[in-house]
Amino acid sequence: MDIKKRLILSNAAIIVLPILATLVASFIFTFIFARIHDVDISYNTVNKLTQVQYEFFKADGSVLRNTPEVLLDKEFQQYIVTRLENVEADIVVVKEHERIFETIPIGTIELEKCLKAGSGNLFSNTVEINNDKYMVKVINVNFKDGEKGNVVLLAPTGNEWATTETLLLFSTSFFIVSFIIVNIITIVIFSKKIIKPLANLQKVAVNISEGNLDFEVVEDGDAQIRDLCRSFEKMRLKLVEAVYIQQKYDENRKMLFSSISHDLKTPITAVKGYVEGILDGVANTPQKIEKYLNTIYSKTVHMDRMIDDLLLHSKFDMGKVPLNFEKTDIVTYFEDCINEVETELEKDNIDIELHNELTECRYVLLDRDKIRRVVINIIDNSRKYMDKEQGKIDIFLRETSANVIIELKDNGSGISQKDLPYIFDRFYRADSSRGTSKGSGLGLAIAKQIIEGHGGRIWAISRDGKGTSVMISLVKA
Repeated sequence: MDIKKRLILSNAAIIVLPILATLVASFIFTFIFARIHDVDISYNTVNKLTQVQYEFFKADGSVLRNTPEVLLDKEFQQYIVTRLENVEADIVVVKEHERIFETIPIGTIELEKCLKAGSGNLFSNTVEINNDKYMVKVINVNFKDGEKGNVVLLAPTGNEWATTETLLLFSTSFFIVSFIIVNIITIVIFSKKIIKPLANLQKVAVNISEGNLDFEVVEDGDAQIRDLCRSFEKMRLKLVEAVYIQQKYDENRKMLFSSISHDLKTPITAVKGYVEGILDGVANTPQKIEKYLNTIYSKTVHMDRMIDDLLLHSKFDMGKVPLNFEKTDIVTYFEDCINEVETELEKDNIDIELHNELTECRYVLLDRDKIRRVVINIIDNSRKYMDKEQGKIDIFLRETSANVIIELKDNGSGISQKDLPYIFDRFYRADSSRGTSKGSGLGLAIAKQIIEGHGGRIWAISRDGKGTSVMISLVKA
């Protein structure tokens, strides 16, 4: 239920339910009480009692608006009598101890009873005169000559007036009790549907602030409270995900330090050894010196590439690598890539060939430098793990209705099926021995980041011992 509706219904119930319950209880009480005591408490009876009270009130007002001397006027007396006759009531006017006007003959003792009863409250103003019960109202007046007087109004009544008194007391008491009970029930329901769920959410907030996320936020309460619980649960899941990602970043950072320190140490140790060989005179011929220097150069180039890979990978992680897209003819682009690497591959006895299976000229939006980095990384990976005397790298260009598919296929050692799902993870290497590792472990991870930055997809298919195919899918321009 909506909180607003609950508040409206609760406030309405606090008033309406006690009133309805009181009306029903009063009706039942009246019915039973009237049957037991043989009292007529019908609508006509109650209406008559009400009219009597109204006429008494009117008479009181008439006397107060006029001077008491008007009571001595015959016309006013007749007016009062006519009014009171409608409700079968009578009047007695007393000046000091002298009766100056009366419509009912009563004794002195009965008059004293009337004066005493008329000064009481609403339900104690009844007297018994000649075995009949009368409702009495006394109006105190002061005449101009300084004498005090009283106007006594009487109306015959039976047990109905006493029963009405009992009914009113019962109804009042019942209303108060039912009002308290309804309030208690409303508070309990309100507490269960609103206060308790809010208290649970407070505990959730405390747990989250203390870093405890190993729990589930249960949806409870009214609509808005459930929505709030749902939002807290989403926040908790986001925090759990954030903590997991942070842990992965921490693990990767540790792996980064470990990998880079190890990978740099190997070529640095080699460079140090060759430099010491030159300084110590081990390279005592021009040929040896040239060989040592070439080795030192290749090692420093290797270290430089590792550092470049590391910096590029870090920039991709921070989202600080801008991509400069150009509309590029994909066939011409790969022809240029092959021309660039062909000479180096010939030194390792590896042939490279382009196979264009496109039906017509196709263009792709790409960053030429970054995609070249992808191609070189994949080709370099094939070269490093080539185990054939005559190596072979084939590049196939195919297409679907919306994409250009590039396949870079080699005839190298291949990748085992257990390693294949992880080759694009950072620092992952299929080699079990780090001492025989041949790269930084970032080449294919960088390739994946670049391709995904182009809105494309990269994956691999391998045949252990027969070669590997790396597949790239790019959207047509």
